[in-house]
Amino acid sequence: AQHFVTRRQAAATTPGTPMATEKARQLLARLAATPDAAVPNLPFLHRALLLPLLSAASAASALLRLPVILSSSPLRSRRTLPVPVISVGNLTWGGNGKTPMVDFLARRFHAMGVSPLILTRGYAGGDESKMLRRRLADTSTKIGVGANRAAVGSSMLQKYGHVDPCDAFCREKLACNRVASGKSAKIGVAILDDGMQHRSLLRDVEIVMVNGLTPWGNTHFIPRGPMREPLSALTRADIVVIHHADLACEAQLETIARTVQDSGTTCSVFFSKLAPSHIFEVHQPLQRLSLNVLDGMIVLCVSAIGCPDAFIHTVREIGPLNVDRLDFSDHHFFNDYDLELIQERVRQLVDQHNKQTVVLVTEKDYDRDPDFLRMLGLKVWVLSSSLQIMPLKEQGEDELLRKLKDIITATRHVVQP
Repeated sequence: AQHFVTRRQAAATTPGTPMATEKARQLLARLAATPDAAVPNLPFLHRALLLPLLSAASAASALLRLPVILSSSPLRSRRTLPVPVISVGNLTWGGNGKTPMVDFLARRFHAMGVSPLILTRGYAGGDESKMLRRRLADTSTKIGVGANRAAVGSSMLQKYGHVDPCDAFCREKLACNRVASGKSAKIGVAILDDGMQHRSLLRDVEIVMVNGLTPWGNTHFIPRGPMREPLSALTRADIVVIHHADLACEAQLETIARTVQDSGTTCSVFFSKLAPSHIFEVHQPLQRLSLNVLDGMIVLCVSAIGCPDAFIHTVREIGPLNVDRLDFSDHHFFNDYDLELIQERVRQLVDQHNKQTVVLVTEKDYDRDPDFLRMLGLKVWVLSSSLQIMPLKEQGEDELLRKLKDIITATRHVVQP
């Protein structure tokens, strides 16, 4: 045991090792979440890092605004696609529900008889695109991955062809709609995953996701804070969705909604949550275990996501006997040191409670590296969840879909055929 501790301590303090890199990323994430009022309570060395972070944030603010300024210039043309484009993005990094919203939209358009094309960067190993590909395998959804999403979109549209989604909207009104048939169906709509700052491609609808637990963080720009754009960028939004609304109090939701309105936007505001549906074992991804399999269990939640607190809250609501946690930075790739850490924590929990312990991860963590989870030699389960629109303030799922269809129908005359 002493050898194990010494090895981990050496790895944590040796620059360039995966463990040391992860420690540094976690420290930067904590500093980025620290409000100005709490700075005096930080350790001296952490406070010393804030000045360079503020300087970097000042430079980042200018750089992050540059694409918006350039895209507004009459000298720079923006690419268009022959189908409606829906952008799903945010003003802050991580944990805002962008990918669950993309999944939600793809399923709803498929059900309307409109085959969707998802355009994503494939950032940080492409865990989100892998998750979307697995979850949407039973639909007509196509997924294009690449930094130049206009080029990827054009290529996919040329390959599969395209149709006007308004025809499907009309059939739906006449109650004679049909589900889009298969992966070969022609594309009717493009969905930009994390598209708000991707300004080179014109869009018909701008959806902005906001984390209801930490909407604007400490309001500083990256890397001192989580902001990618100022609040004034909300004026570009057609729809704002406040995510994790089930975990925030009513006063908090009212404050966020007021901030959105005070930004000068006239957009509609909706509310969403991530609802757990079932559990599957890492060796059997097609399995559907009931959530109540966690009853009486000792659970170790392991996650590398943007908002781990929401994951923990959801698991506790399901009702296992005890919940422990190991949090890693967003998009973190698990390594051998993490494997030892997880195995050691499970051993501790088994000794403490004298009961079998299950490791529970999110779908994003599973799809990032399922082979790693299978190598743990432990019982590892995956919690499957889906985004749901909450019927608050008379703004439910039907109203959101109606708003999308109205905007798309109204803008069709400006989209190039």
